[in-house]
Amino acid sequence: MIRICLLLLSFGSLTADAAEPTIIDLWPGKPPGETKDLPPEIDIAKDTDKPVGDRRILKITNVSKPTLAIYRPEQSIDTGAAVVILPGGGHYILAYDHEGTEAAEWLAKNGVTGIVLKYRVPARDKDKRWLAAVQDTQRAVRVVRGKAKDWGIDPKRIGVLGFSAGGEAAGIAAIQHAQDHYPIDGEQLSSRPDFVALIYAGGFLEKDNTKLRDYVKPTKTTPPMFLAHAFDDGVDVRNSILMASEMKVVGVPCELHVYATGGHGYGMRNTGHPVNAWPQRCLEWMTKQGYLKK
Repeated sequence: MIRICLLLLSFGSLTADAAEPTIIDLWPGKPPGETKDLPPEIDIAKDTDKPVGDRRILKITNVSKPTLAIYRPEQSIDTGAAVVILPGGGHYILAYDHEGTEAAEWLAKNGVTGIVLKYRVPARDKDKRWLAAVQDTQRAVRVVRGKAKDWGIDPKRIGVLGFSAGGEAAGIAAIQHAQDHYPIDGEQLSSRPDFVALIYAGGFLEKDNTKLRDYVKPTKTTPPMFLAHAFDDGVDVRNSILMASEMKVVGVPCELHVYATGGHGYGMRNTGHPVNAWPQRCLEWMTKQGYLKK
């Protein structure tokens, strides 16, 4: 097991390239609701774990100090857009590389500032397993929006990309953007992302899998959405299908891609299925929607 030690830098100008992210603390002090200390943050992946694509993945847990890792594109291709990335992991671990840093590097290579949110895991609230992650997401969007000028980002082109459980948190944060899940001490900046991409997201369905939970139903103020899912995913594809259907009901733009095979947890890796083309489709959608204009 590898303990993950990251350099924490103060807020300021960002000059790191895609290979060398700048890492900052998400909260100025303890995150909201934290009452006890966790053991040290570690990677609990084993050499015997099944690889994703051609290699194993990171499985970080015991995250009590959330951070943002900012991957900037080269200035010549910078579009001014930014995306906050939430890795998955069942609210127990974070699949930090193939659903986090690799997504940020891909975005940076395409002119988008990729920002990996290392949100708190394991879940703190057994009834609302998503709560700490949603709090961290709301804070992350506000931090990025507040530092947009310093970081060369358009404050009206800040998106959120979530995988699996990270997709659940991203979706809830986007749909419930008008509801603050933590005391904000007079903070006036909006936590609403301008667009959202959910990749094999779960947690949206009622137990019978036939309808969305009431608290995740989109409204007219929900940001435009991109959804990708494999039909044979163990996390029911109807999480994405019914979300897209409700987006149609409220009249908010949405693009849905359902692939026959691919399972769950492929992230940015090539697992030999057509579903691995989702990043290109997402990039095309972002371009068509106007988020990647210079």
